[in-house]
Amino acid sequence: MSVYLKSQKIIEEWVDYNNHLNMTYYILIFDQALEVILEKFKMGADSAKNEKRSTMVVETNTKYINEVQEGNEVDILLTFFDHDKKRLHLKMEMVKKKTKRILASIEWLSLYVNLETRKVTEFENEKIEIMDRFILQNKDNFNNEDLNFSSKIKK
Repeated sequence: MSVYLKSQKIIEEWVDYNNHLNMTYYILIFDQALEVILEKFKMGADSAKNEKRSTMVVETNTKYINEVQEGNEVDILLTFFDHDKKRLHLKMEMVKKKTKRILASIEWLSLYVNLETRKVTEFENEKIEIMDRFILQNKDNFNNEDLNFSSKIKK
């Protein structure tokens, strides 16, 4: 149950002296995958540059479930998504491409921010409609079990 976001091959520079993916790069890989969905919602880099609106992460919960090593190819899947007027709540999994084994997960809470005032603001109606349509189209692909941040969404 998920929505595919992107694939990534683990490169040598990301592997630490324990011969596995350094924790910094888990976050980088998840962050780059999130950008795929933010662009669909018109909240990515273009929005930050042109509309002066963007999202900022305020809380995460990362689980390192199985080792990731150099050369592994992974898929990043969105397993949950929701929002309220000012927040995004999502969960992603990193899955080994060959075996479909879950390697890591991250649950994520972001705020929508006016970059000129540096204050939290409400999503524009157009963006709410895009997100609601996405949720409706993908609701059967999402799993709302084992979430930590559900109570922080104010519907």
